[in-house]
Amino acid sequence: MTTQIKVSPSILSADMAQLGHDLERIANADYIHIDVMDGHFVQNLTFGTGIVKACKSASNIPLDVHLMVTNPDSTVDWYIDAGADLITVHVEASTHLHRTITHIKERGCKAGAVLNPGTPVNVLEDIIDELDMVLLMSVNPGFGGQKFIPRVLEKLRQLRKMCIEHGANPEIEIDGGVSVANAGQLAAAGATVFVAGSAVFGADDPAAAVDAIRAAGKRGCAQQDA
Repeated sequence: MTTQIKVSPSILSADMAQLGHDLERIANADYIHIDVMDGHFVQNLTFGTGIVKACKSASNIPLDVHLMVTNPDSTVDWYIDAGADLITVHVEASTHLHRTITHIKERGCKAGAVLNPGTPVNVLEDIIDELDMVLLMSVNPGFGGQKFIPRVLEKLRQLRKMCIEHGANPEIEIDGGVSVANAGQLAAAGATVFVAGSAVFGADDPAAAVDAIRAAGKRGCAQQDA
């Protein structure tokens, strides 16, 4: 079966004064990535439910909401109610990960887990079958425009191997330093969803940038070992 490669532009790099316009410019994207940062789990403060609602009303593209918060277990419902289509929560912050993932899915929303660069993939061994997505951070979370951490390539390979061994098929998302230049290599290692902020919204033609990253990912995916 052919792996579907997707691109999820991060509005962290969008112009908030022109958000509706910027979303129109990425109408060919597969997801809209919304980074929710609380100023506690990470040293930055970004979006809340108001931005999620605004994106929901401005676009038909599914909303990929990444919660970088200290209390995901008690706040996921806010973002489901605001219109999230998929919510990812950090393993490092979730006290009851299985319960939270189950609850999100019972609410009719897709659910995923996020790993920071320093967190090994084997912590997902007992829950991989329940996940719609696994998001690997390829930078330390909190700020856009950071440099890609090469060690994450091996984590992608380990995660893909784990999924194959379990017969699980979550989407494997990569976030941090993603561009056309490395999308092929990331896809070859196992990534299927690419979060890109400045590489998309910093381009003269964001839609063309989305297409280029997706195409590079498809080429890399074809190089995966059987």
